[in-house]
Amino acid sequence: MALDPRLPVIVGGGQWSNRVDRGESPVEPVDLLTEALRRAATDSGAAGDRLLTEADAVWVVQLLSWRYADPAALVAARLGASPRDTALSPMGGNEPQALVAQACRDIASGAHDLVLIGGAEAWRSRSAFGGGKELGWTPWSADDAPARRTADEMQLNHPGEVARGVVMPTQVYPLFEQAFRHRLGRSVDEHLDHVGRLWSRFSEVAAANPHAWVQQALTPSEVRTPSESNRWISWPYTKVMNANNAVDQGAGLILTSVERARALGVPSDRWVFPWAVTDAHDHYAVSHRADLASSPAIRLAGRALFGLAGRSADDVAHADLYSCFPSAVEVAAAELGLSTGRDLTVTGGLSFAGGPWNNYVSHSLAAMVGVLRSDPGSLGLVSANGGYLTKHAVGLYSTEPPPAGEFRLSSVQAEVDALPARELCEDPGPSGVSGLVESWSVAHDRAGAPERAIATVLLDDGRRAWADSTVPEALAELVSGAEQIGRSVKITPTGGLDL
Repeated sequence: MALDPRLPVIVGGGQWSNRVDRGESPVEPVDLLTEALRRAATDSGAAGDRLLTEADAVWVVQLLSWRYADPAALVAARLGASPRDTALSPMGGNEPQALVAQACRDIASGAHDLVLIGGAEAWRSRSAFGGGKELGWTPWSADDAPARRTADEMQLNHPGEVARGVVMPTQVYPLFEQAFRHRLGRSVDEHLDHVGRLWSRFSEVAAANPHAWVQQALTPSEVRTPSESNRWISWPYTKVMNANNAVDQGAGLILTSVERARALGVPSDRWVFPWAVTDAHDHYAVSHRADLASSPAIRLAGRALFGLAGRSADDVAHADLYSCFPSAVEVAAAELGLSTGRDLTVTGGLSFAGGPWNNYVSHSLAAMVGVLRSDPGSLGLVSANGGYLTKHAVGLYSTEPPPAGEFRLSSVQAEVDALPARELCEDPGPSGVSGLVESWSVAHDRAGAPERAIATVLLDDGRRAWADSTVPEALAELVSGAEQIGRSVKITPTGGLDL
């Protein structure tokens, strides 16, 4: 089959884990990304540096460890490129794959021809040294011209959630975990055994990944059992069940057209074709979602993805599901029709391979490129997630061209928006309100002691309400392992949880 010369293709993926924990010198984020892109160019097999210097677009995933007005412009200058377009994504772990989808669309239309994508974080160095100023990193000024934004920033927290102090992913994902567990009919202990096995396998994959930050295989018991090095964070999650952002990592991808790849001398056995990407977001506020155990956006995006590609979940040979917390993997696997008994990562995931804030999926895509080259003709699936299981981008990739002869992109947002939503009860009133526990978790302090419980409660009228408690007796009961979902409770006028 003759290939469309405008068909987009990934020709290189590069990663760099700068091991400052092993004595390497700190490197600022734009330099981490610059080196990752150089490695991506080497990975392509093309001679020379034209894949970098001739780029007409450089797009960077939003950074958190250091502030730049236009990090893409700084990276381009370091690479000797003069792109027509430099841009910065909004917040969200979905953004690397969203940028790949935009690049594929633009390459197919001729709007761009050679696009560099990636990101980097040096959070471990910033935390250890107190900030980039001490390290001589590129200074930022409010007078600097800001980068073009690839999409608008969206508010993901409902004011009622903020008022109750529910703002951190570590507070919310355990609620998803408990709701998902209860839907499956498992006890807390049975489910922790399941999560231990799932995350143990992720750690085994990371142990064999040369780019992983934590290269130590853990047993299921070591995953699920709290210890001095694996304390409870927000029960029922131990430390290793949380994304590890204490890393210095960069990853980059090079995308171009079939025609340009040939002109630049990239051997065809290095090409990986994006087949299709679909995206959608669940109701932005967690408070408005119909339930906490599912993701209609992933389900509908996955259905559309397989439809665009003419394939099914059974055809997926390699998968990397976004893995900030176990519930993110479990919910996505259920919605996409993938068994948790199979491998669901090619990196080891955010707990072990590394969780560089918004940029993990740049690493998973770079890793998937290598996996697919080693298994020619196979199909790889990558899911990307931003927020509180909120924003999603799901993609299919292969060394074989897409069956339709073109890259396909679609959004199922209209379908998701039409789905039912709950109202939030923000004010329990002077007498409080009663309802049934929907889910709960308990945050622990750094010494491993229960500190604060958070619960979502469903009221008789169908509304959702948030409640919390710091009462020692209540905390002890809530971490006892006894089932609380479905229990009748009262929310006090100030939002307290009364068992």
